[in-house]
Amino acid sequence: MKFIINGAKLNESIQHIASIVSTNNAMPAVENYMLALKDNFLVIRGTDLETMIEVKLELESFEAGDVNEVLVEAKLFGNLLSQLSSFPLTINVDDANLTVEIVAGTGKYKIAGLPIEGFPEPKELEEPQMTTFTSRLLVNAIEKTSFATSTDDLRPQMTGVFCKQTADYITFVATDAHKMVRYRNMESKSDDEFSFILPKKPLTIISKIISSFNEELEIVTRFNYSNVCFEFANYVFFSRLKEGQYPNYDAAIPKDNPNKLIVDRQMFLSGIKRAAILADPSTKQIRLILTTNQLVVVAANMGSNEAAKDTINCSYEGDKMEIGFNATYLIEMLSTLDTPNVLLEMSQPNRAGVMTPYEEQKTDNKEDVLMLLMPINLID
Repeated sequence: MKFIINGAKLNESIQHIASIVSTNNAMPAVENYMLALKDNFLVIRGTDLETMIEVKLELESFEAGDVNEVLVEAKLFGNLLSQLSSFPLTINVDDANLTVEIVAGTGKYKIAGLPIEGFPEPKELEEPQMTTFTSRLLVNAIEKTSFATSTDDLRPQMTGVFCKQTADYITFVATDAHKMVRYRNMESKSDDEFSFILPKKPLTIISKIISSFNEELEIVTRFNYSNVCFEFANYVFFSRLKEGQYPNYDAAIPKDNPNKLIVDRQMFLSGIKRAAILADPSTKQIRLILTTNQLVVVAANMGSNEAAKDTINCSYEGDKMEIGFNATYLIEMLSTLDTPNVLLEMSQPNRAGVMTPYEEQKTDNKEDVLMLLMPINLID
């Protein structure tokens, strides 16, 4: 097979797929990209066995051969394309020995190709359900929740993001038992209710790909009990789902929180970042001391006699209170929210704090974000 293709478009597609390709000694075929000529399109696939990305690129010119599919070593091919992206590329695959020749400008490059035997085919979903997301909704949900997933493989359900559609809204949830995020979008309504758990890695990749488009996309989503398929633009994205029952996250949210802190998000974030530099490196503990209209952020490293104390103006209603949190988790949460102010509601120093965006004059109720953070015992 032989074809001419825009080098920049090919390189961009390869870079998107590259993030799922990894070394697999048990199945070396998946360390490659599959290139296939289908009609007037180049089809490219990459996989790590859990996830597969397929992209179709329209060709400027093409000639079918006796062999119209080939595997190319992913890292080598990607590195080469990154240096040739400013050229139109003529790629010719020798039918006899599968050598892949790339002509770019005055340069000519040859790399070894392999037969496609052993490279997985996309799985057909049996009896799938279907729904659609807007790209804006899906990207917002992923960005707001994915950082809170667990890394503990002993609790595989919590290493993914839980998605549940009800009649009135869709909910995305992530938790690692120390922190939790619940994102709801009231624009997504459906007569068909469903739920599944999406792995974090493919979610992060799909968010990056979708965000590269400067337009709103419709994400057609098909899924069954074990797999999900996202289709948008010229991409098809397959992934296995996490198995098992997701924890009852609603039961963890404290309902009565009389102590309420309203504070400028950026000032709060900056104060915690400064204090965190001098916090104990093992606990990352910071102490919030709350009195009327005053928030004091305190950190200390007893091992080196280092300490930090920062006073931030705020609005606080409730009893005088001291509560400890992990600075890293607070920074993650505050960095993810995007409103000028945040509301932190608390009851006792040993009960979870609930953080939400704070807007005095909220003009719509399209989205709802709730973040929960477990406190840590204060160490004097």
